[in-house]
Amino acid sequence: MTTESKIDALLHRARISQFVSVGIVGATIETIIVAILTTTIGFGPLAAKAVGAEMSISTMFVVNDRWTFANEGRIGAIASGRRWIKSHMVRAVGLMIAFLVLYCLTNVIEVSLELRGIDLWPTVANMIGIGAGMVVNYVAESLYTWRVMAENI
Repeated sequence: MTTESKIDALLHRARISQFVSVGIVGATIETIIVAILTTTIGFGPLAAKAVGAEMSISTMFVVNDRWTFANEGRIGAIASGRRWIKSHMVRAVGLMIAFLVLYCLTNVIEVSLELRGIDLWPTVANMIGIGAGMVVNYVAESLYTWRVMAENI
């Protein structure tokens, strides 16, 4: 496979749209969990992100496996399990980027975004971090987890 065909596969508009749609669902799940854990239960932003991220990653894997990349990879429980492990490895990199952004925006620079006495900045900072990791996740998931090939488009 040539580099050009990998690029064509990565730039497939329908797949990107599906991946972004699934990412929005995942980001929503994670954001709701982070917001609840930081504003009502008293979790710190990083602990809340860890819980929200795992829920989000697992949900996004299932939807991506059955929709976004439904025509990619082998069928069966073992193959799906391998992709789930690969997806978690890939997402760990995107998650590190998101954690780093969240850390910098909540610990390195001092920002507050209060609404009715509740600081929403950790939630907003988390959303910024999610966006930063999304491009890395798309490329790595396409090439490593589901091994997208241009001729399968």
